[in-house]
Amino acid sequence: MKQRIFGRVLHGGTQKWLQEHDGREIVDFSASLNPFPPRVDWTCDPAAASMYPDDRYEALRGLIARTFGRRPEEVTVGNGSIELIRVFCRTVLAPGDAVRIDPPTFGEYALSAELCGAVVREGGSTHPQRVRFLCNPNNPDGALVPHDRAMALLEECGAKGRYLFLDEAFIELSDPAASLSAVRHPDLFVCRSLTKAFAVPGLRFGYGFADPDLVERMEVLRLPWTVNAVAEQFAMAAFPRFGALEESRRRIREEREWMEERIRGCGLTCSPSSANYLLLHLPLPAPELAARLLTHGILVRDCTSFGLPRSIRVAVRTREENRKLAEALAACVP
Repeated sequence: MKQRIFGRVLHGGTQKWLQEHDGREIVDFSASLNPFPPRVDWTCDPAAASMYPDDRYEALRGLIARTFGRRPEEVTVGNGSIELIRVFCRTVLAPGDAVRIDPPTFGEYALSAELCGAVVREGGSTHPQRVRFLCNPNNPDGALVPHDRAMALLEECGAKGRYLFLDEAFIELSDPAASLSAVRHPDLFVCRSLTKAFAVPGLRFGYGFADPDLVERMEVLRLPWTVNAVAEQFAMAAFPRFGALEESRRRIREEREWMEERIRGCGLTCSPSSANYLLLHLPLPAPELAARLLTHGILVRDCTSFGLPRSIRVAVRTREENRKLAEALAACVP
């Protein structure tokens, strides 16, 4: 049998690479980060680099547990949420298992499942499924599943003997009331990210909540010391600041509404979003508009890889930056 060759999933956030190769100043609307992150007072202790981190991450997991009303044994951490997706799939999936993924959504779910030999199915399939993946709010359109609907999906998964993998990477910038982070259920894994809420993508820190048995099995497969000392120190300072994200959400809502009005003024439409990004629908191919915007110093997420060849995703940023986007769209959209 010919071995299947997998390709990497495309992501936004290529500003650093473009500036190093092009030299122009670019405003990055392709990476959906909190434009109004809470201030985190922390100091990176150089002495931490002289020791291995505690691979059990007892202090860190304890702090996360207290922040969310969980027990430390229900918490896992990793080098970004993508590592947790990979480890989860390696833990629960076997070759031939089926998973449900309803597009358009984050591409790492399908790749991580397929790397384990699983088969991806969409809604309506009658095949038994081992895992259902759900991004809430969804990436790239920002659609939010309310708490009661998410609970109904969890109960449905449990009744059918499947896991619900719930990715809440953006929920702290959307509506935390919709989160299932406080729900204890043997068939639930809730995946979270510090990257988006605190705008620190370079640190790479993800965490998740699950039944202690699942966490223990994932810990066996997780590579040792995946959270480095710098990321650990920042996380320890950031979690006590979660309450300040309420102000971030308020300001994001204001800017999102301002952006929606300007987008409509350019003759474009966008999907209803509860998140810190908008999915724009275009009268021309997405790569063409993305290239035009780049000449104006604006980097957006071409959503062709999501199966949306006439859509782009743009982050909600500060008013000055959002105004630059609006002006560039007006100049580039025919």
